[in-house]
Amino acid sequence: MLLINCPWCGSRDETEFHYGSQAHIGYPEKPDELTDTEWAEYIFYRENTKGWFAERWVHSVGCRRWFNIWRNTQTHEFGPSYKPFTKQPSRPK
Repeated sequence: MLLINCPWCGSRDETEFHYGSQAHIGYPEKPDELTDTEWAEYIFYRENTKGWFAERWVHSVGCRRWFNIWRNTQTHEFGPSYKPFTKQPSRPK
């Protein structure tokens, strides 16, 4: 069993959470002016980092809030979690 730390509720079982996407992806300023290709790139293309990666998760069975968390894509180890629009903690070593 993996434990994920919700910044609001504390550590909980992984089954209470759902993965959202890569963290820190800004919404386009003028989405109606994007071409179909540009829109597809915004929606579907994300980094595929090997190692520590900042992700968005939702505590879907608990407080239902979104948060960001560092996760190692090689070991599936979770690092620091943090609330959206707050200072991002340093990448774990």
